[in-house]
Amino acid sequence: MNYLTRIKRIDTVNEVEGYWSDDDLIQLLDRFNYPDGATAEKKNLPELLEMAISDYEPSEAAEIVLLYKFSEELNEGQIQQIAHNMLIDKVCEEYPEIQMQGRLFHVNQLLFKAYNGKFPNAKASVVHFSMAAEEGDGGKILTKENVLKLLNNGLSDRNLIKRLFNDQMMKNIPFPEAEGIIWELNTNDTINYTLVTSENWINNEDLISLEFDSVLGEIVEEV
Repeated sequence: MNYLTRIKRIDTVNEVEGYWSDDDLIQLLDRFNYPDGATAEKKNLPELLEMAISDYEPSEAAEIVLLYKFSEELNEGQIQQIAHNMLIDKVCEEYPEIQMQGRLFHVNQLLFKAYNGKFPNAKASVVHFSMAAEEGDGGKILTKENVLKLLNNGLSDRNLIKRLFNDQMMKNIPFPEAEGIIWELNTNDTINYTLVTSENWINNEDLISLEFDSVLGEIVEEV
């Protein structure tokens, strides 16, 4: 199926608005020994959490937030190591488990903001684009895998996704890593989309065209 892709713009952001729910903030406040989060005004929760976090040593605070987000996936030693590394490097861009990078970004930026820069400042890209089938299939909601494959023709060969996953981008084979590369994918009409990913994966300098054609083939499962 042929698709016409138009890139409207890429916004570079320091945080993804709305990622942390009120319930997240209340639970985190409790873990930082602020017990009155549930009765506080909702609009004050982010500021209260920043103040509560800043009462702790940076590495200790990182461990607390990481434990909240990754307690079922990481052991104590792994959490301590990541907390230490986060003060030095952009772990959210380098961590080998791609499906965890998005959550690591949100943790990193929460800590970056609370400590006024003691943690490295990572950035996310919000890509606004349209993908329209040139014939039929107009109601199909594209998956993250579909979207990345269709973006291939508009990205420079220097793009990190293309360099690491050239076969998955070019061929009709499964691309499971797409689920971790794209953190959010939203559409209201199956044509106009917004995706959120790391600036490390897609940024304005990666674009070689704002309008291009692509072919989306049937995925052939590898045996």
